[in-house]
Amino acid sequence: MKSMRSIPCLLWDWGRVNSALLMNAISLVSTTAVTSILGFAYWWVAARQYPPALVGLGSAEISMMMLLGTICMIGLGTVLISEMPHYRGKELVLINTVLLFVGGIGWIVGLIFAFVAPLLSPNFRSLQTSVEDVLLFACGVSLSALALIFDQALIGLLRSHLQLWRNGLFALIKLFLLFLCGLWLAKKTGVTIFETWIGGNLFSVFIIAGYVFFRFRGSNIAYRPQWGLLRTLRVHAIQHQALNLMLQAPALILPILVTVLLSTAANAWFYVAWMLAALGALPSTVLALVLFATSATKPESIAQKVRMTVGLALGVGMVIMIVLMLGSSYFLSVFGADYAREASLSLCILALGALPRVIKEHYVAICRVRGDIQRALFPMMIGCLLELGLAAVGAHSAGLSGLSLGWLCALCIEAAFGFRVVYKALYAPSNIVC
Repeated sequence: MKSMRSIPCLLWDWGRVNSALLMNAISLVSTTAVTSILGFAYWWVAARQYPPALVGLGSAEISMMMLLGTICMIGLGTVLISEMPHYRGKELVLINTVLLFVGGIGWIVGLIFAFVAPLLSPNFRSLQTSVEDVLLFACGVSLSALALIFDQALIGLLRSHLQLWRNGLFALIKLFLLFLCGLWLAKKTGVTIFETWIGGNLFSVFIIAGYVFFRFRGSNIAYRPQWGLLRTLRVHAIQHQALNLMLQAPALILPILVTVLLSTAANAWFYVAWMLAALGALPSTVLALVLFATSATKPESIAQKVRMTVGLALGVGMVIMIVLMLGSSYFLSVFGADYAREASLSLCILALGALPRVIKEHYVAICRVRGDIQRALFPMMIGCLLELGLAAVGAHSAGLSGLSLGWLCALCIEAAFGFRVVYKALYAPSNIVC
């Protein structure tokens, strides 16, 4: 009886020790749940109101916008997470400096890309339909970079509940705008889908940033940008940027690859399957990010936390993976019969990626915490090239299913490489060596 009575106490102590990790993980998981549910609704509405060719084109333009936005972050998002504890009292100064810098770069890069996009694929000629479309794409890239930086700044402040509200508003607003455009616009294009995404980012960032500003208004906390701070962060930013690009590029480039190698209609089918399969990978992505955020200043505590995050990611990811594989045809049929017929096998293959991604995500998080980013750069660069290269080879030989299988094989190779580091972290009594 004594041991039974001690169980609640042990659970309480465990929760208290890991409270920061748990609360921020819950917020990030909640963000994922909200954006996923509303994201499904968004693409369901798009699939019902637009033909597959326009859905594929719109998703390709969104993927390109997000890829360019990620590039324009220059690694400053993850730098904010690791450096925020060292700027007590200057958090808003640091955040505002980075936001203005990244937003300006995003606008310039978006403007340049809109002019050269047709050289990549004739499908992107829609970005040059008018001057307004060119400027709109530039604003989209800028807002995408700002939103990504803003979210990671809130995570660095351990205020993940605010990024939950930001992403919830973003998902609701873009869904509402898409629905209205479907009802009111007689002529619909892929750019229409793209425009609703921009509107969601604009209003959600404005609302939450306004709340943060008024929350601190009247206090003695400084908030005016100081450009000298960027010089002190440039080395860390370059390293983080290179690693972030290697990690995020495949997910953002694959829809573009499908559009270029196959067709816009094929990309519509693939994009929905990719979005569904991403659910299985979300636990590992979220938990690895929280592991990094909560251990950045206390690397000696990572061994205890990594056991919890790996266990949770594997357990939850496996359940989601099995559900997706068993119900692949049903889930895709919600978007239309063509989606179920063309992408069911692709979804099953993509869902299997949930397990190797647990190892890959935690390998990178451990290297970040230990400050050994350089060691992770080369393997992740090779992994990125493998994911895109094998996916392209698979697409040429077997369409969407071949592309998915090629990507999965590359992911398994990456997981095999990172397994040793994660295994040592799981069974290390204290410090780990990355």
